[in-house]
Amino acid sequence: MLKSKRYLYVGFMCNQVIEKMFKAYFVKVKKEQPPYTHKLIRLAEESNLYKLMSEKQKDFLDVISPLNIEARYPTQQ
Repeated sequence: MLKSKRYLYVGFMCNQVIEKMFKAYFVKVKKEQPPYTHKLIRLAEESNLYKLMSEKQKDFLDVISPLNIEARYPTQQ
């Protein structure tokens, strides 16, 4: 995808990978279903990862978060 210059799709896939990792971590630490959301910062905060992240990592979430495509869940906070 990167070679074919499908940059938006590359960004979307990166967003998806991070979302799935955050949800897996949420399940591991909370022992419950993660929230039905695509919001990366919310997932990081609710799993207590956000406070462990560097400023550079938090900034990256700000960049990658808008690359999600709302599909399965209605818009949520």
